Amino acid sequence: MPLNLPNLLTALRVLAIPLMVVFYYLPQPISTVGAALVFIVASITDWLDGWLARKMNQTSEFGAFLDPVADKLLVSVALILLLHRMDSVFITLAAMVVIGREIVVSALREWMAQAGNRASVAVTSLAKLKTGFQMTAIPILLWYPSEPAGEYFRLLGLILLGIAVVLTLWSMAIYFKVFWASLQDEARDSER
Repeated sequence: MPLNLPNLLTALRVLAIPLMVVFYYLPQPISTVGAALVFIVASITDWLDGWLARKMNQTSEFGAFLDPVADKLLVSVALILLLHRMDSVFITLAAMVVIGREIVVSALREWMAQAGNRASVAVTSLAKLKTGFQMTAIPILLWYPSEPAGEYFRLLGLILLGIAVVLTLWSMAIYFKVFWASLQDEARDSER
């Protein structure tokens, strides 16, 4: 692992996940505020490590591997915490879609990389938009206070998460379209 600031920030994002879980199980209001703040700081490092890697010319294969893994772990664990707290069909379905998409797209990327088509499944601007909605919705839902005004925050978080789920499905459909086209190209090439 090349030891540089961008990779260190990515590794710290992974290490922040257990801290988020510990905060989550502390007494209120420390639990919700602490878990949300850890998630927010970790989310900011997601943007910052990529920006620094490009700015400082410190991109690496290890960083390109670890960055999406750290994001997927952070979001997946946060969604599991929300499942525990909210016990709702919507949160359950949202978690299934988001986590399932990450597993499927990771598998597609691996398969396409082995087939020599890694560039065809690169991160899209739609996927980045989806991530933005997720990274905004999740801390709102982790934090929202139980007082009556908190219901507006919860509703905002649910709406943003709903938009993220729609974008998740849309981006997954795009990845499947690329995957299907690659399979058809491969079949044509093998017939020649």
